[in-house]
Amino acid sequence: MPKLLRAPTRVAISPVVDSRRWDGFEPRDDDIIIATYRKSGTTWTQRIVDLLVFQSPDVRPFGDISPWLDATFFNPLEEDLATLQAQTHRRYIKSHLPFDALPLWDTVKFIHVGRDGRDSTLSWQNHQQGFSSPELLQRIGARAMELAAQSGGRPAGPPPPRPEDPRAFLHQWMDELEAAPEDDGTREPTFFGFENTYWRERKRPNLLLVHYNDLSTDLETEMWRISDFLEIDTPKTLMPKLVEAARFGTMKKSGDALFPVLKLAFDRGADRFLNQGKSGRWREYMTEEDVRRYEAIVRKRASPGLATWLERGRLGAGDPRDSAG
Repeated sequence: MPKLLRAPTRVAISPVVDSRRWDGFEPRDDDIIIATYRKSGTTWTQRIVDLLVFQSPDVRPFGDISPWLDATFFNPLEEDLATLQAQTHRRYIKSHLPFDALPLWDTVKFIHVGRDGRDSTLSWQNHQQGFSSPELLQRIGARAMELAAQSGGRPAGPPPPRPEDPRAFLHQWMDELEAAPEDDGTREPTFFGFENTYWRERKRPNLLLVHYNDLSTDLETEMWRISDFLEIDTPKTLMPKLVEAARFGTMKKSGDALFPVLKLAFDRGADRFLNQGKSGRWREYMTEEDVRRYEAIVRKRASPGLATWLERGRLGAGDPRDSAG
C-alpha cells in the first residue's frame, strides 16, 4: 500500500480541472501518473506508457484506459474512479495539475513532460480553434459561471475570441505572463509557475522529467529511460516495434482508434488534436524583439536551470537531476 509522503498543498480549480477529484482516488503501489502542462506531450507519453505497460504495439483505446482524473467536463468522478478500480493491469492516469496540487505517494511513479512554452502555446491555439463539441463547451461554460458565482463575482458569458494570428496569440500569452502575480501556491499557476512545481522536486527518485524535444529527437532512448524508470524489463528485440508504434506519425494515422473521444471533441478528430508534433515552430512567428521580450519574462519567472531545460531538453541541457538550479 503506498505511503502518503505529502498531501496536496494547493487546491487547483478552474472551469476545466478540479484537484479535489483526487481525494477519492485509492492508489496502488505500481500506479503511474503522467502529469504535464497543457499541450506538452501528454497524449504522446500516455501512448508510450501504454506500449510499455502492455508490451505490445497493438492499437488500444488508451484514452479510455487512462482517464484524465482531474478533468471536470468529461466523465463524472464516480465513473472515472470505477474505471480505475476495475482495472487489473498496471494503471496509468493523466493529470494537468501542478505537482503541489497532487498527492505524493512513495511507490507511485510520476512522469512530467516539459516543452518550450512558445511551442505549447501555439499548439494550444490549434487546440482551441479545433475544439468544437457544443456539449463539452456548454459544460465548461456552465462550470465557469458556477465558479464565478461561488467566488462572489459576476457570472460572465463566453470569453472573447482569441486572436487568429499566431504572433498575436503569442503576444497575448506574454501579456498574461507579464501581468500575473508571483505564484504563492494558492491559485492555478501560469506556465512558469506550473513548471516550477516539478522542477523544484526534480531529484525525487519517483519523479522522471521527460522533454518533448527529446521525444522528437531520440524517441528510442527516451522510451528506454521511461521503461527503466518504470522498472519494466522490455526485451531488446521488442523495443523497435514499440518505438515505431509510438512515433508521432504512426499515432496520427491511428489517432481516432487510439483516442475515440477526440472524434466527439474536435472538428477533425485526432488529426486536429495530434497536430504537427514539431518543436521550434515559434521561430516562424516571433521577431527578434518578441524573443527579447520573452527572454526577459523567462529571467523573471524561471531559474537558469529550468529555463535552459524547457528550451533545450535533456539532450541540450543535461539531465534535470544534475542541474544545480
